[in-house]
Amino acid sequence: MKVSLSWLREYIPIDLDPQDISDRLTMAGLEVDGVESLYDYLDNVIVAQVVEARQHPNADKLTCCAVDIGKGELSPIVCGAPNVREGMYVACALPGAVLPGDFKIKKSKLRGEPSHGMLCSASELMLADDASGIMDLEGDFVTGTPLEFVLNLDDAVFEIDLTPNRPDCLSLIGVAREIGAFTEPRNEVSLPDVTFPDAQMDSRDINDFVSVEIEDPQLCPRYTAGMLFDVTVGPSPLWLKKRLEAVGLSSVNNVVDITNFVMMETGQPLHAFDYDNIAKSQIIVRTAGKPGDAPLKFTTLDSKIHELDPEMLMICDGEKPVGIAGVMGGENSEITDATTRVLVESAYFNPVSIRRTAKRTGIASDASHRFERGVDPEGTMFALKRAVSLMAQVCSATIASGIIDAHPVKSQHVTIDLKPNALNVRLGTSFSADEMSQILMSVGFGVEQKTDRQGEGFLQVHVPSFRVDVSRPEDLSEEVARLWGYNKIETSYPLVKAQGKPLAGRLLLRSKIRQVMTGFGFCEAINYNFIRKDACERMGIEAPDKRTRMVEILNPISDQMSVLRTSVIPGLLESMARNTAQQVDTLQLFEIGKVFYDNALGEQPEEVEVVGGLITGNRWDQTWYSKKEPVDFFDLKGIVQGLLDSFQISGVLYERTDAQTCPYFEPGYGAKLLKDDLVIGTLGKIASTVGGAFGLKQDAYLFDLNMEAFERILPQAIQAVGLPKFPSISRDMTFIVSRHVEVGSMMDTIAAFAQKQALIEDYFLFDVFEGQNIGVDKKSLSFRIVYRSVSKTLTEKNIKKIHDQLSQKLINDFNAGLPG
Repeated sequence: MKVSLSWLREYIPIDLDPQDISDRLTMAGLEVDGVESLYDYLDNVIVAQVVEARQHPNADKLTCCAVDIGKGELSPIVCGAPNVREGMYVACALPGAVLPGDFKIKKSKLRGEPSHGMLCSASELMLADDASGIMDLEGDFVTGTPLEFVLNLDDAVFEIDLTPNRPDCLSLIGVAREIGAFTEPRNEVSLPDVTFPDAQMDSRDINDFVSVEIEDPQLCPRYTAGMLFDVTVGPSPLWLKKRLEAVGLSSVNNVVDITNFVMMETGQPLHAFDYDNIAKSQIIVRTAGKPGDAPLKFTTLDSKIHELDPEMLMICDGEKPVGIAGVMGGENSEITDATTRVLVESAYFNPVSIRRTAKRTGIASDASHRFERGVDPEGTMFALKRAVSLMAQVCSATIASGIIDAHPVKSQHVTIDLKPNALNVRLGTSFSADEMSQILMSVGFGVEQKTDRQGEGFLQVHVPSFRVDVSRPEDLSEEVARLWGYNKIETSYPLVKAQGKPLAGRLLLRSKIRQVMTGFGFCEAINYNFIRKDACERMGIEAPDKRTRMVEILNPISDQMSVLRTSVIPGLLESMARNTAQQVDTLQLFEIGKVFYDNALGEQPEEVEVVGGLITGNRWDQTWYSKKEPVDFFDLKGIVQGLLDSFQISGVLYERTDAQTCPYFEPGYGAKLLKDDLVIGTLGKIASTVGGAFGLKQDAYLFDLNMEAFERILPQAIQAVGLPKFPSISRDMTFIVSRHVEVGSMMDTIAAFAQKQALIEDYFLFDVFEGQNIGVDKKSLSFRIVYRSVSKTLTEKNIKKIHDQLSQKLINDFNAGLPG
């Protein structure tokens, strides 16, 4: 919002310089984005005196002047004004000046005579409408003095960036009230006189010409109207044009300009109707239709046709709509040069209703900007009288007797009890009750000091109607803080002792998973919770799978984000596709987030936290000592096992998945993780058909774990043991088994055997071989068994029997043979 300093001075005396005003307004919560001088174009325009004036030798209508510009020598200037004469003081634009219209002044020759400047008229300097001759300055002046200083044209314009909760400052009076609060001594705003002089009154009563009916008082609690006769519509006087131009508004005609002037002055939007276009002399405030009606087409003042929903509030006459309430008037009742009778509207509309209407119609007017934030419900009458009074003066009109005031719903006055001690504790200050009262009263609050039943003093604060943003003691605390100055409040700290509190278990779990995964070389991905609706279809998942129960978004950002995700897999695959498109072929990503399932009972969606990971590309980069090797299923399995090991989780089984459970995995390359029959998650290679659906051009391996299940299998306690005192002995055993034998099953057998033998410390698979030398559909598996005693050094004799028993059990249980 733009605010003119000279306009502000009409309501309050201001002796501060513009920069000081800007700083204080900003500290009071009204951020000033910039300050500009309204008359910057008068730079290099000075007061000069015409010392000599002679006829131009080559032009009848030009005069050659010798002008004193205050530099000790006369400057030649050719002038075409008929009123130029010797001895007169004039406004002179020197070379280098840039006048309105981007007219640059420079040294030149006119019909052969030198001209080093320009003698200006008031019209050329946009100081008046008179263009008949150059400005004739009356008085005695020092030549060379800037014209801006002589004419007291030191106006500045502030660009204020207001927050939505301060609609009271969308007016010159509101900003003036704020400035008055920080002047010394504090000054109250002087409101303009709105009484109607008898000379402007007409004996005809407005109620004989128009009636007002409000059908929906909740949307329009108050509607006031005034009327003028014998209106002369035409251009506005210069003072009115200059006021509007200073705040960024263009002049239309004197009637419309006055409604804009009063809106900027008071913050109350107004509208002027051509009375002769009001059918049946009626104003009816109603909605555009009834629920279920077709949209109403309406042409606004800007000649645009809008479709209006039935619930939108309209201003109608006896036959038709004539305006969209609080947003914009209609073309069918606008003020024209032929208008002679004017009906002026000043009303209060429900802010929520105006906000919805402005948003749906796409109309962003100055009126809707104010109404949707909340105007002063008690300010409608003052603004109406101000506008009618100005129209009577500027438009040579007479005012109809009486004013219509339809007020079916009275506004509620807000009173707040404020305890000084509570305010001081909240702000960390030590204000007295008197100091608080003075601060609040400086911006229009009414304050009474009272005592409650316990004898404790408090302030009963009456909130003025224009402060629609104040409703509780905390709001008053903010008022005191900002008016006193946030920078004046000393830093204070709470007296309570801070006590540390450990993080919740789930937060610690997430943090540890991030630490482990980044340690494995993974990067964390953060994808949207919204995915495409066909995600399940692209992954091959069909009903009744739980993941097909998607929650649809009512107002999606795009069709790519129309449902809540039921799996993190689509997001990881799309992240891979974007990276590979940028030639990042080797990738390791993980993501911790929530998935959502639609609740058939109509309640909130079921939320489940999961962790997923993806690898693709090469195991390591190609170098002179190594070649590229693509990652495979066992790289992924090793990562998952490493994650489990980092949490001391043991006994997890890997079981082959079927196509129904994980249709997005390549057959034979998918597994689910089990711990005591509890499914923790899955891992596998993404099927080529699924990869193609996501635009992938290389193999991808992916796992996803259920965080809740993961949390349930965490060991309750971890016990440390001392370092061994005696050395270990390791022995290897190799078996030839069918290709279909699962290594995990053999490892489980070894584990069960080891639990009964205290000397077996560790065991692991260290080699797998398949080839022609061992037969078709056969494979060779080599295991290493580590033995150790806690009481002595072992010998071959101590372990031979145990080793032979284990070997024989594996041969019997898995129909295994020995090599050779």
